[in-house]
Amino acid sequence: MKIIFSHGKESGSWGSKITRLANIAKEKGCPVDSIDYTDLPDPDLRVERLLERLNKIGREFLLVGSSMGGYVSLVAAEQTNAKGVFLLAPALYMPGYKKQSYSANNIEIVHGWSDNIIPPENSIKFAKNAECRLHLIDGDHRLNSSIEVVEKLFSQFITEQINSPR
Repeated sequence: MKIIFSHGKESGSWGSKITRLANIAKEKGCPVDSIDYTDLPDPDLRVERLLERLNKIGREFLLVGSSMGGYVSLVAAEQTNAKGVFLLAPALYMPGYKKQSYSANNIEIVHGWSDNIIPPENSIKFAKNAECRLHLIDGDHRLNSSIEVVEKLFSQFITEQINSPR
């Protein structure tokens, strides 16, 4: 199962968080890709880029997105056969973003209580509507202070997806 990462607005495709999570995926035998969106500030153009890449994948895949990349991954998941979506402080219900309602399945969210960029309430609202797993943990938007917790949750998510029939 391939794992595709989408980074946030001001980070890069192989930032420290994505690199750490990608290493976990590789340890579990999953090939990984992280798409570079640094030339695209518009989240919906990023969705288009991700969809173009996903159309070329001939296997099961999981989407992982952080911040704006969470929005990108979730919107793309609605239009593809993603097996699951793992979101980190996703930029949902944000002003200026084209899509304001979401309907993907098999989603897990991790959000920091002290996030002052994307309100944790946005993830609570989404999780309640989608009836998905939500982990509210210590930490700010970047989740760097709680990266070990994020790694553990991500590892569990991948294991569940690998072991679950579709």
